[in-house]
Amino acid sequence: MNDLQDLVRRRLWEARLTVYEASRRARGAIAPEVIERLGRTGGRAFISARLAGHLARALDVPENRVRRAADLPEVHDPRVDEPTGPHLRLVTSDG
Repeated sequence: MNDLQDLVRRRLWEARLTVYEASRRARGAIAPEVIERLGRTGGRAFISARLAGHLARALDVPENRVRRAADLPEVHDPRVDEPTGPHLRLVTSDG
C-alpha cells in the first residue's frame, strides 16, 4: 500500500495541489480528508475500484496508474500514454 501513498504524496507535491484542490478536481467524489489519509505516512487507507477513477482525476494521472499502485485490476484507459511528469519551474535570483 506504500505505492499508493507515494503516488498521492508525489502528485500533490508535483502539481502543487492542496488536498482541497485535489478534491475539487475529483468533483467532490473524494473528500479532502480521504486524500490526506491516503498520502499520510503510516496512515492506512484503501480504495475501491470505484474510487480509482475519481482519485486519478484528482491527481491528474491515468486511472491505471492509480489502480497499479492500489493493487487493483487494470481497465481500458484512453489516457494511458499521457505524460504525468512534474510541473516545475526554475526560479532564479535574478528576479
